[in-house]
Amino acid sequence: MPISTSQSVDITAPTIAQPQWRMTLGAQVEPGGVRFRVWAPKRVRVDVVLEEDGRSFPLTKDDRGYFSGHVPIAAAGMSYRYRLDNGEAYPDPCSRFQPQGPHGPSLIVNPGAYRWRLDEWPGLRMPGQVIYELHVGTFTPAGTLDAAQAELDELRDAGVTVIELMPLAEFPGRWNWGYDGVDLFAPSHVYGDHEALKRFVDAAHARGLGVILDVVYNHFGPDGNYLPLYSEQYASARHPTEWGQAVNFDGPGAEGVRDFVVQNACYWLAEYRLDGLRLDAVHAIYDDSPVHILAELSQQARAAAGDRTVLLTAECESQLIQTVRPIDRGGWGLDGVWSDDFHHIGRVALTGRRDAYYSDYRGTAQELVSIVKRGFVYQGQRYEWQDKPRGTAVKDERASAFVFFLQNHDQIANHVRGDRLTALAGPDRYRALTALFLLAPETPLLFMGQEFAASSPFLYFCDHADPRLAEAVYQGRKRFLSEFPSYATPEAQAAIPDPCDPATFERSKLDLSERVRHAGVYRLHKDLLRLRREDMVLARQDRSSLDGAVLGPQALALRYCTETDDDRLLLVDLGPDLAFVPAPEPLLAPVSGGKWRLLWSSDDPRYGGSGVVNPLSDTGWRLKGGSATLFAAVKR
Repeated sequence: MPISTSQSVDITAPTIAQPQWRMTLGAQVEPGGVRFRVWAPKRVRVDVVLEEDGRSFPLTKDDRGYFSGHVPIAAAGMSYRYRLDNGEAYPDPCSRFQPQGPHGPSLIVNPGAYRWRLDEWPGLRMPGQVIYELHVGTFTPAGTLDAAQAELDELRDAGVTVIELMPLAEFPGRWNWGYDGVDLFAPSHVYGDHEALKRFVDAAHARGLGVILDVVYNHFGPDGNYLPLYSEQYASARHPTEWGQAVNFDGPGAEGVRDFVVQNACYWLAEYRLDGLRLDAVHAIYDDSPVHILAELSQQARAAAGDRTVLLTAECESQLIQTVRPIDRGGWGLDGVWSDDFHHIGRVALTGRRDAYYSDYRGTAQELVSIVKRGFVYQGQRYEWQDKPRGTAVKDERASAFVFFLQNHDQIANHVRGDRLTALAGPDRYRALTALFLLAPETPLLFMGQEFAASSPFLYFCDHADPRLAEAVYQGRKRFLSEFPSYATPEAQAAIPDPCDPATFERSKLDLSERVRHAGVYRLHKDLLRLRREDMVLARQDRSSLDGAVLGPQALALRYCTETDDDRLLLVDLGPDLAFVPAPEPLLAPVSGGKWRLLWSSDDPRYGGSGVVNPLSDTGWRLKGGSATLFAAVKR
């Protein structure tokens, strides 16, 4: 069924007042010099040392452990460090840029020097978004923000509305996923200069695209982390995580740590005009304070964005619905939460593999109907893999608050070869499940290259100069993957790529020419996203008016009901051919006095299918195995 993929973007909007929030940590350019401020309660003396001439200037300590002072001869473009108690000098924990990496000096940056091209950007709201997760270093051959900027038109035309950047905070070495960043205010120098991210955001907004950033507030990286030299109170003595000590949000000294993290969140939204944040692994953010740090962050970040609306989403393996509950109802006030359940069900449905953390899923039609209707399938039931209850009850939360995905950075890399789902499933069934994924009312997230069935793997990679740390990371990766019984064998363990091997990083780079070579899958995604955007019934994202039925072990029906009898009906069969004759299922009945019109099929030859055959005939329904079909109600 040919569908136009043209998309017009209207960026006209009233002028939006820019936020007045100002960062108080780090180096702030002022008239007649630079003001420095750093939290270092364990120190008696802190001096600013200017790298250009070695001159130092003492800072004054207040009763909360903050050192601050104005240095008249300092200016934007100079480099500096902090000398602690007349000893060694170290980078600023709140440096805006580290030109030589996390171990080098910090750069004084004037954030007001960048001239924004677009001031009319109103921000984003969760309904209607299509999120695209990408890793800057592997998205293009050059691996920079400027190179990624050249692909924005392609992403917009594909139907993407929001780009989610994997973490950019400065990290050690030449390549890294970003989740062990150590200078949380400094975009990594390997991706461009100190204004590269602003250029990227500016260019995205000019095309009607939003940009959100993945941030990590559950632990600090092991290499280049100088925070303990300023205060041991950054880390929690009460709450361990699988990555080491948790961040201290509720113990002694937590006030300074909370200030550090909240200012970081506000900084990205105010100074870089980002459209939101994706908060990594919030189940590992521990806080027993009266006001949870994420509730405080949510309020302060929205205030820092001024009149712009922003998106705050979270990864939460525990599937806590309080992530998206309003603060006045005991929640944290975020806009969206990732649903691991959808990924796990879909992967089992396509591959049949149920080991490790997939063991509590069957991949059945019943699970698929339940997840689309309810957002989570585990809402407090016992979860055998963890031997405890998992999830929380979903009530009236909007469908757009649940972020669905079939692939993401973790789930691809959590396998020996980093295989993408297209390498593990047949093309017919993959197309059918993609239709369910992109036409469900929840918010879809695509991982870079998914839209054109990228053949490149996505592997775990990092670059540590210390051979002991590099080996520890490699062995830790092997231990984690050994949770899968088949990956625990000596042969599989030997096949796990070394994260610090340059080839591991290079193999993970996309081949963007596959947009042409895999044109059928690319067209499939474009057409489905256009349907999602332009079909007035699908675009409502109304979970409450959606009903579903199981037609067979791997076959289901979803009906998008309307008060005007303008219903839509999606049929998905991930199993063998199914003759549903007779059809004792009310959801298959046409609207009163009407009939069903075939609107779209995953079997279209333009997508690589074998040809469209209407599964509805005068005698009943005959679903083709590995297919999805969408119908519109038509009144006679």
